[in-house]
Amino acid sequence: MHRTVRATIAVVTVATAALLLPVRAQSQAQPAEVSRTVAGGGISVAGWAGKIDASEEKAGLTIASAKFAAEGKGFHVTTGPATTYWNPANKASGNYTVKATFTEPQYQNLNDHPHPYGIMIGGNDLGTDGQSLLYCAAYGSGTFIVRGFGPAAFRLNGGRGGANDAVHKATAKGQPVTQEIAVSVKGDRVECAINGVVVAGYDKAEAVGAGKLKSYDGVYGLRFGHNTEVVVSGLTVTKN
Repeated sequence: MHRTVRATIAVVTVATAALLLPVRAQSQAQPAEVSRTVAGGGISVAGWAGKIDASEEKAGLTIASAKFAAEGKGFHVTTGPATTYWNPANKASGNYTVKATFTEPQYQNLNDHPHPYGIMIGGNDLGTDGQSLLYCAAYGSGTFIVRGFGPAAFRLNGGRGGANDAVHKATAKGQPVTQEIAVSVKGDRVECAINGVVVAGYDKAEAVGAGKLKSYDGVYGLRFGHNTEVVVSGLTVTKN
């Protein structure tokens, strides 16, 4: 009798565990964050243009789904879809550095996990399906990415980017965080510096070529991940 009871309990326990497994798996799964549409969106700064990522276009979003507006001598950007912005008059060639300061007034106020923002260089054929560009962008969580389009998306510092102590971390969700980001071309090498520290560098063979940049020379601008709100100031280019 005792053996029968123990066997029955064992079967019930195994069956119960099997029933619970799908529930646990389902509770741990989180839906992917969807790009929002920003009210009053569009580009309201004269001379500037933008293009959202192809995946965002396929989802039915447009450049009017994000907002690019002036704020003081800089810009106030709210996305929406992941977007690249530029002024075609802003061109750089040879040895140069493009830099700007990016401030998230409220870290993660529009998203459920960190999203990046940063400097774009080497823009060619921008706004077309064949555009090429390279960008270095920081997250308020202390990490950064170096990526581009050529015209398909490519990555230079791995799938999830990298961490560096130079990248500032927000103290908490809803708190401000600021990053100074600079991308420099020096001969055959391109480097990204965040808050005064070079966090990544690549030789021309790694950054320019088929499926990557057409050239280091081109239009420079700004890059934002989806669902971000950032104030940009001090966008400048200098010769090295």
